[in-house]
Amino acid sequence: MTFGQDIAIDLGTATILVYVRGKGIVLREPAVVAIDKNTNEVLAVGQNARKMLGRTPGNIVAIRPLKDGVISDYTVTEKMLKYFITKVADKSIISPRIMICVPSGVTEVERKAVIDAANHAGARKVYLIEEPIAAAIGAGIDITKPYGTMILDIGGGTTDIAVIALGGAVKSKSIKVAGDKFDEAIIKYIKKHHNIAIGERTAEEIKISIGCVYPKTVEERMSIKGRHLLTGLPVEIEITSTEMLEALKESANQIVEAVHSVLEVTPPELSADISDRGIYITGGGGLISGLDKLLEERTGIPVMIAEDAVSCVAMGTGKALNHIELLETGNTIKVKKF
Repeated sequence: MTFGQDIAIDLGTATILVYVRGKGIVLREPAVVAIDKNTNEVLAVGQNARKMLGRTPGNIVAIRPLKDGVISDYTVTEKMLKYFITKVADKSIISPRIMICVPSGVTEVERKAVIDAANHAGARKVYLIEEPIAAAIGAGIDITKPYGTMILDIGGGTTDIAVIALGGAVKSKSIKVAGDKFDEAIIKYIKKHHNIAIGERTAEEIKISIGCVYPKTVEERMSIKGRHLLTGLPVEIEITSTEMLEALKESANQIVEAVHSVLEVTPPELSADISDRGIYITGGGGLISGLDKLLEERTGIPVMIAEDAVSCVAMGTGKALNHIELLETGNTIKVKKF
């Protein structure tokens, strides 16, 4: 008898990761779609579309259909999901069951948009799991225990903070300050202080190479190219990690303040657990240099970066697939079923 596939999707603002039950993570591509505006035809998806960002002729537009962790362009998201599902799905005539992770602060309308997009893209049944829960599972934390664990999941569009105990989020908060906001801050800083315009891809390369939110022991330098705003000509300049610290300071402080605000409303017993067990950072945005040191300094709590932080949410969503049968029989698991 053929049962069809079970697929888990980390529907990230910047990157899509797809996990197939029994195979692990089988796909990791940018959440970018290139479309011909005249015909509405999808020309490229993922890595091929990302290469077109900022480089397309008038009739072609390369867009990111997810913004701040939620769907901003429903039609394009549906086409993108269909492309990725078709790419990884086997040739079974039965459509796959799909579990998708969503930020903890999404509204019912935003949840419904994700479910509808997945259904129209070919899912047989759709389940939602909140990102901090998936991140904790992916980081190897046993979320069913009665003690508290704090997860700080920083993606491209959102930062999710949650205190997890007994299989669910006791306290949680989602803010729209994450990897993309770091990129925007770098673009603004270079425009303001150097009179040079750079694109999203260059900003991301700077963030990965020399970006930091805590002073580095040795200053790092990087040469970048952009367009001078006064002459309109291409130029090359050198920037430093100290400048990036200044550029990213405000965004980093917003994340620290959000962690503080969750800690302030956490029950005392769970606060004691977090003080002992520490804060776990997951997500690609959490890999920015010095964030763990900044949080430790400001909260006095040990901070650990999860192993393979980028894949934690996808891995956790994939592991949650193992409990789909329990969901089908109506047992309580902190995953929403639709």
